[in-house]
Amino acid sequence: MDMSGSQQIAASMQQVWDALNDPEILKASIHGCESLTATGENAFEAIVVAKVGPIKARFSGKIQLQDIDAPRGYVIVGEGNGGIAGFAKGKAAVCLTEEAGVTTLNYQVEANLGGKLAQLGSRLVGSVAKKEADLFFAAFTKHAGNYGTARSEANKFETLEAIPE
Repeated sequence: MDMSGSQQIAASMQQVWDALNDPEILKASIHGCESLTATGENAFEAIVVAKVGPIKARFSGKIQLQDIDAPRGYVIVGEGNGGIAGFAKGKAAVCLTEEAGVTTLNYQVEANLGGKLAQLGSRLVGSVAKKEADLFFAAFTKHAGNYGTARSEANKFETLEAIPE
């Protein structure tokens, strides 16, 4: 299964890059994500509950960021296992460009499915993947657009609390 698209985000490229590398922002943006934990440099483990047609499963997976070209993009390589539901393996190339304070995030995904998921058919799986991508970008755009402001506000309060009376 292949999928590509783009999303415009009203934030600087650096803000979007920082948000793309923040596990808490990603966890909050991935529909069904129960956990996303850094396990090393540019490596993560995730647990995501996903429903595709009649199949609902908890997937545990590993994710590695490769070909990092900060703040312009990277390649995400991952694999997940959903037990009897099957498995997913794939990679996604993410590329950022900025014009007039708006960042465009372009992505190209290649994924392979096995087990019961593969038996559902590419049309159903593709429509669910598109829906999940839309949900991700709706949440991520909101978080990334507020990323610099939220960090600045948090730092301001930390600084104020640190001032002795």
